[in-house]
Amino acid sequence: MPSLLSVNVGMSWNVAWQGRTVRAGVWKYPVHGPRMVRRLNVDDGDGQGDLAGHGGEHRAVFVYQMDSYRYWRRQLGRDDFTHGQFGENFTVDGLSDQEVCIGDRFRIGQALFEVTQPRVTCYRVGIRMNEPKMAALLVAHGRPGFYFRVLQEGEVESGDEIVRIAASPEHMSVFEINALLYMPGHPRDQLERALRIPALSPGWRASFESLLEQEQSGGALTGNAGLAGVSGPAPAWQGFRPLRVSRKVHENGNVISLTLEPIDGRALAEALPGQFVVLRLRPSANAPALFRSYSLSSEPSSESYRLSIKREAHGVAGAYIDEKLQVGDILDVSAARGVAEGSLVAPWSPQRP
Repeated sequence: MPSLLSVNVGMSWNVAWQGRTVRAGVWKYPVHGPRMVRRLNVDDGDGQGDLAGHGGEHRAVFVYQMDSYRYWRRQLGRDDFTHGQFGENFTVDGLSDQEVCIGDRFRIGQALFEVTQPRVTCYRVGIRMNEPKMAALLVAHGRPGFYFRVLQEGEVESGDEIVRIAASPEHMSVFEINALLYMPGHPRDQLERALRIPALSPGWRASFESLLEQEQSGGALTGNAGLAGVSGPAPAWQGFRPLRVSRKVHENGNVISLTLEPIDGRALAEALPGQFVVLRLRPSANAPALFRSYSLSSEPSSESYRLSIKREAHGVAGAYIDEKLQVGDILDVSAARGVAEGSLVAPWSPQRP
């Protein structure tokens, strides 16, 4: 039986980082005894640093699993993790991203919850973890965790059993939904299937609707590709702009990072943390162009964009980027778009507030 191992809370506070002040609510710490869970968060001491990317009715409670804790201990060679390390409100035993589906409902203690979306990995988790690639690693390794919506308020406490009381009719797991957005290829039938899930949060619904519009228009760049918010700033330019590959790095496993710089000397529009760009790729002269959405994986900059791309076993775009794309090549790149969090930061040693 899955169980709640720890309830974690923490308020947002200002962090001095790279010459700027960042508002962060990722420092969560265990609390003991029963806690009331409300519609928007856990009572008494919990808050979010950026409500554009976190919090709200559909992202009231973030859940992360002990199995992923064990996985990251092995991957990162660390033994210093404590409950709340990944910014989660609930640390749980069980409920893997591969098994839990968007729309599943669970009872914990006196409260009733519904799964609404995977976690959009915020660059602030890199600050908390003191690991500059953490946001990209969480996406690339398919271990995002997920958010609950609170259907019935009530008290919860560490040690409570977690009981699934209703299953999503579409049975699309957190892992599948996450991969459908972040990984190369966005099959139309899977986008349509995801959009049939009533519990899917508005931000993810807008993203999939945008990708479906792009697919239906034959790959033309329309709408907000990537993770769209309910609203967001207009792209800095329409269509595509040529950028040069100035650096190509093979990260851990099958993740490739590209640094892209303007070829005309004009500064780029500084992207918001977590925004996405669309690449128009031409693997061969006779093949149609491929359009792929990728997350920016660096701190905001007007000098360059950095993308981290996972190569899939049968992915045409990933294979082209991995095997053929060279430093100095020119790519067609859209302006950054979307409002959700997701980029990386330089290492920083946090102090508990």
